[in-house]
Formats: sequence, structure tokens, C-alpha cells
Amino acid sequence: MSTKDFVEKDYYKVLGVPKDATEAEIKKAYRKLAREFHPDANKGDASAEARFKEISEANDILGDPKKRKEYDDARALFGNGGFRPGPGGAGGTFNFDLGDLFGGAQGGGGAGGFGGGLGDVFGGLFGGARGGPGARTQPRRGQDVESEVTLSFTEAVDGATVPLRMSSQQPCKACSGTGDKNGTPRVCPTCVGTGQVSRGTGGGFSLTDPCVDCKGRGLIAENPCEICHGSGRAKSSRTMQVRIPAGVSDGQRIRLRGKGAPGERGGPAGDLYVVVHVDTHPVFGRKGDNLTVTVPVSFDEAALGGEIRVPTLGGPPVTLKIPAGTPNGRTMRARGKGAVRKDGTRGDLLVTVEVAVPKDLNVKAREALETYRQATADEDPRAELFQAAKGA
Repeated sequence: MSTKDFVEKDYYKVLGVPKDATEAEIKKAYRKLAREFHPDANKGDASAEARFKEISEANDILGDPKKRKEYDDARALFGNGGFRPGPGGAGGTFNFDLGDLFGGAQGGGGAGGFGGGLGDVFGGLFGGARGGPGARTQPRRGQDVESEVTLSFTEAVDGATVPLRMSSQQPCKACSGTGDKNGTPRVCPTCVGTGQVSRGTGGGFSLTDPCVDCKGRGLIAENPCEICHGSGRAKSSRTMQVRIPAGVSDGQRIRLRGKGAPGERGGPAGDLYVVVHVDTHPVFGRKGDNLTVTVPVSFDEAALGGEIRVPTLGGPPVTLKIPAGTPNGRTMRARGKGAVRKDGTRGDLLVTVEVAVPKDLNVKAREALETYRQATADEDPRAELFQAAKGA
């Protein structure tokens, strides 16, 4: 990506969020758009695939606090798409080469230099500036790859190892990534191997763009490889076993360092980002590190008290004591029976009691309830309710 493309892209607009959006708002917007435009849900739709890549690129920048700050700083500096020059010279303009700025001042930190330039601002986002005569020999980091995986509720709580099939651009094996079937590409004469060219924009300014002749590679294949057609890259699919840690939550984005696309010229591999989706469970729910379950109890258990057995996720039942006079909806805690935390300990199981009202009563049960009704005929459970209503 060129400097111009970077400063002109509005990643906030891509995700449909305001510039002051929180991390949670950005995450929510990304998840919604990613599901809508994911290639698996839009088979053969090139526009949806391009949109998904754009969404992923925006999330990669805005979803990382450090990258987001670098992006915001850069756009503030360049006026959200164009450099805003300050006063200077007779007409309020001055000669300035953005290529020098992003490549770093080659003349040192003297009067005409800018020290290290802004390479460190964009280095974290795009692997640093690629300008300079020796850029073609420098290693290049591989691209980041993003994928999705769906886990069962139990797998998310306990952790799981799942197979993940990924497609990415890798160095072409036929030409060893050179793009030339003889393995002897020549240096591009247009950009002199840098992969970038500068163009003037008027007023003494210039911007750096990828070289059109070599498509930003810095090399031109005299005899293009028949497999990759001179690009040096080929699409490759691979299946790898990915370990999802215990306690992962729905929508969580996991970063696996060095598991993305391989680098070029000895550069490090990119990272793999896995977005996790978790299926619901028919019995258990989740609240942070705690699991939740609703357990029915009979009227006499709630009124007189007693002990009940409660199921746990993947383990033996636990016994909880119900105090006499327990109201409907009360929540009790079974410690250490929840989800796994990052430190290896477990959260709790939150048990909510629900008084079960029988649909059918046998003769003895009905007689017993009639006797209870007569014994409590003088008690009005709604008396306080009416008093409170009158006093309000």
C-alpha cells in the first residue's frame, strides 16, 4: 500500500463507525460486516470478497490500539488525505518531497534533513518504508491471514484443537519466488529496484506510489514463470491444527504469531487471526468466567428447604442446600464449577432456582394444598404491594 493510499483510506467509514468509536463498537461493527460479506457466505461473489478484504484491513488497523493511534496521527498530519503545508517561502509554499519524508532523510539530521523521517509511524503498519537503493534486498514480512472457526459451548469452555484450512499467497515453488522461470529476474529500470516511484502533485510536492512496470516488486521477469505469470506468488491452501485456549468467548479474535503467509526474501511470516464463534448450550449459559444454569425446584423445597442436585458442565453433579423460604429467582453459587480463566483457575457456576408449578395434581396433593390454603387464609401476600401503591 502506498503512502497516498494509506492516508486517503477512511477505515472508520469502511466499518461505519465514528472516529471516537470505542473498541467494543469497532469490534461489533466488524463482526456484523464480516459475517455479511464473508466469502463462505458469498460463493463466487468477487465484490463481496473484495469488500471482506477491505473490512478485514480496516479492522486490523482500528482493532489494534497502537496501529489505530499511528493511523490517526498520520491522517491528522496529512489532513485526512492531503498534506497541509504551513507558511514558508515568499508565496507560502516550499519544496518538499514526501518520498524523502517517508524514506527518512538520507543526509542526516542537518539543516535540510528530518532525522529518521516518519518511518517509525508507518513501520508498524506496513513493515517500514521500502525506499532506498538497497530495498530490493531487504526481507519482507508475510501478509496477515484471517479465518473463522465455530466451537461448541463445551469446546470454548475447556479449549480445543481444531483443523483450520487456509488459503494465502506464498512464494511460487516453480520459480522459487523470483517470478522468472530461469530464476534470474532483472532489476526494474523504472524504480531502480525500489518498487516505488515518486510523482509530482504541484506546488513542489511529490507522492510515492508502487511502480507500475514491476507492480511494486522491484524486479522484472525476462522469462515469466508459467505458474505465477511473473508475480513470484502463487495461491496455496494448507490445513493446520490450531489450539484454541480454554475460556474463549464468542466473537473473540485470537492472534497466532508467525502462522500467517510466509515472508519474502527470508522475511518473517505474518500472523494468523482467528475469529471464534461459540454455539449455544441447551442447559448452560455464560457470564464472563462464570457459567449459569436455571434449576427447577418444587414448592415444598422452596418453602421448607432441602438439598438439590445440580448438573455441571462435563463433571459430576453438585449438591446445593436450599434454605427454607427461598424465593423464586434466587441465585446461588457453586464455586470452581465455571469456565477456565487465563490463570488456569475456574470461575463459578451460578444456579438460579425456579419454583415449578405442577400442571396436574393427584387427589392427595390437592387435598394437602386445600388444607394449606385454609391454614393461611388470613395472610395476604399482596398486602404490602397495595400499601406501597397507595403511599406512592
